Amino acid sequence: MLQVGLSLPRSPGGAAGSFPMAEPAEGDNTGTGQETFGSSPVTIVITSEADTWDIDASSCLGCGQFVDWDRMPDPEQQAHIPRDILSKPLKELKKLAREGYWAASRALRAQVYHQLIQQVTCRLVTPDALIYRDVASRLFGKLSVSSHPLPEFLEGCSMPTYCLNVEGVTALKKILICIGNLFPDITYSPILPSLVALLLHYSEDEAQCFENISHLIASNAPHTSYIDQSFLAHQASCMTFGDLANKHCPAAHKLIASTSENVFEVYSKWLSWLFHDLPFNYAIRVFDVYLLEGQKVLYRIALALLKQYKLSVTSAKLEGTDIKADLQAFVQNIAEHVTVEKLLERAFGIRLFSRKEIWLLQMANRKALMERGITMVQSRQSFHLAVDMQNFSSSIVTAQEMRIIWSWIPERFSLFPPLLLFSTSEDGCSLQRFYTCCEGYEPTVLLIKTTEGEVCGAFLSSDWSERKKSGATSGFFGTGECFVFTVCPETERYEWVFIKKPELAKAVPRSRQRSPSPCPASLLGSSPDSLSTSSNHLTVPMPQRKGRLSPFLAIRHFLLPSKTASMFMSGSREGIIIGGGGGQALSLDANLLWGHTEHCETFDNPPLCQENFKVQLLEVWGFQNA
Repeated sequence: MLQVGLSLPRSPGGAAGSFPMAEPAEGDNTGTGQETFGSSPVTIVITSEADTWDIDASSCLGCGQFVDWDRMPDPEQQAHIPRDILSKPLKELKKLAREGYWAASRALRAQVYHQLIQQVTCRLVTPDALIYRDVASRLFGKLSVSSHPLPEFLEGCSMPTYCLNVEGVTALKKILICIGNLFPDITYSPILPSLVALLLHYSEDEAQCFENISHLIASNAPHTSYIDQSFLAHQASCMTFGDLANKHCPAAHKLIASTSENVFEVYSKWLSWLFHDLPFNYAIRVFDVYLLEGQKVLYRIALALLKQYKLSVTSAKLEGTDIKADLQAFVQNIAEHVTVEKLLERAFGIRLFSRKEIWLLQMANRKALMERGITMVQSRQSFHLAVDMQNFSSSIVTAQEMRIIWSWIPERFSLFPPLLLFSTSEDGCSLQRFYTCCEGYEPTVLLIKTTEGEVCGAFLSSDWSERKKSGATSGFFGTGECFVFTVCPETERYEWVFIKKPELAKAVPRSRQRSPSPCPASLLGSSPDSLSTSSNHLTVPMPQRKGRLSPFLAIRHFLLPSKTASMFMSGSREGIIIGGGGGQALSLDANLLWGHTEHCETFDNPPLCQENFKVQLLEVWGFQNA
């Protein structure tokens, strides 16, 4: 268990001096991390042995306000508050929050926070202010100093206090202890102390703050989450951020992957960047929009921080640097690089897919973690280590090159080491043998080495057996997670065109049916008669069974402006095609000897090697135990 002691700087009035401090025992294993409030440092001491908090209830009697105004970045400004402010449409409220309208007045922000949170749909039985007063009175008494065990969900977590005064820090501890008592299902939630601390700055009393945070904890809105409450949920969120960073910040991701032994460890701190490392005046603006837009907006802002970080560093500068610590220092000093207004502007310029689509990705990541048995607090193996540098062997790429390819793959699959399924050097140049070896595996990685020494390939999200669902001449199938890439002479990846422009791929209402996909058979020389028998699927493999999640970036989720922009993969007796629309990113003949590459609309890629090439070697890799 942990004991958290806060060494607060003395305010001009000396109030911090009266706070009862937790002194670590001699020999205890302690570590310190520094928070910055304005120019005053606050040291957080985490002690591994102690398991209680001392609560001086008398210090909170009638306190009312929990803020040390000397440490608040900006003094409260008086502003006219329109009476109908909260009756405005949601779209207008989002616009006001993004523009920082709440920052004009502390009273306005406090009013907005309380009313917005009260409107959050939550479980029928959710603890409120009256319950808090009853439980707090029973736990802490009225005038005595008492000790209480640290809530389980705070194991290993720090407790930022921002601009809270002594009474505010005590109130923060009391609320967290009550949450531990009233929400026993919460087992891990590193973000919770920060959210409670931020809310306390704008709460009338402890009870109101508790009621508001309870609403966020108990939220049950569909496809929406405010607070992860287990290690599994937290890890899935971190994996989802890693996937989004991989897609939306390719330059930053490439930089981190090339300089860090554990990329996931870097991304696992993404929430800490927002609600631990950002200065108060940045964190509170993030909180403004978070209340209205949920977790999706946190992904956007963290991605904007990652993009900004890439602008400030180079690979040479990071050589031998602890990139996780360097990123943390960058975020703590973000004011030196970008204003909060410009940061939010850049964040909202990042076009993500719908909330539902991101939720599907998060659920897929949760499932992968559960299948690996990663549900309790533990450190996860780096995906780089999934490619064993000592034992990995390929006739086409080195272990280091395979690591780069693995860093592009969705997080839930990079948990697993590569497994060689098919190789022309061992299995021969047979398309039928190719299908036999690859069917039953999803996803797969295709690697091609030409006789000119060029290396390219593709990540293919669906099982090749999907081609059988429409007979001998299948239509295109797969999902938007497919991509093509080059390794030699240059390393580059080309993703689905709508990854960069998701606003063009509008969500399809459930009642709408997709029209069939273009049939690639004519591209492979099939007879016209065979075209009439194809049902031409645009959907992802495997029929939907009851209780099965729809795949992330499944084509049926979107209303696309052009069918040719969703031609991911196709196979028939005549050969295979990857990418279509105006050309094929990759096509191979039935003997797996000759191929063709050109620009295609699905991936918006240039030719991946010489346009007409001869295959020297071809390999297909799957994922062990995936």
